[in-house]
Amino acid sequence: MTTFQQHLVSRRTIYKFTDEDVSADVIDQALEAAAAAPCHKHTHPWKFYSIGEKARISLLPDVKRLAEIKSRKKGSQRLEEDLQRAVEKILHVPVLFAITSKRNPSDLFREKEDYAATVCALHNMVLSFWANGVGSMWSTGSITREEQTYQHLGIDPEKEEIIGFLKAGYPQSIPTVRKPHFSEVTTNLH
Repeated sequence: MTTFQQHLVSRRTIYKFTDEDVSADVIDQALEAAAAAPCHKHTHPWKFYSIGEKARISLLPDVKRLAEIKSRKKGSQRLEEDLQRAVEKILHVPVLFAITSKRNPSDLFREKEDYAATVCALHNMVLSFWANGVGSMWSTGSITREEQTYQHLGIDPEKEEIIGFLKAGYPQSIPTVRKPHFSEVTTNLH
């Protein structure tokens, strides 16, 4: 049996998913874990928007436009492939969420703390998925910052900030990544 510690240290970002559906029970467990995240002053600043097929299709014109801009900036000779890959990243992932955090322009420190709490919630969600064999990827691509994305998803940008999309599904493969040993990033102050 895998321990919680093993889940924590083995988690990897997954870039390609199988077509297998993720059960509603596994998704609900991930949402329950996310909602249990710590947050200063109990503000619970997060919201999770499950993006279904109709909403995904509404995003495609902007996805294509942004992919074309990125492709041209890179000088890519494969514009059609770049556009198709961008579309697949939205349409062909089993689970897609937009994660938001409350805005608080009158208290930027509170907004910063709320953002940190929302990241904790998102990470709880990621770890819950991982414990159930489901991989994920937190994406902060340009589509998450587009005004039209807020409109298509019915999110008020004055009240909430999209901190990213969470894509999830069963992994096609799990990348091997060297993570620094904790001793490399720890300083003991005496």
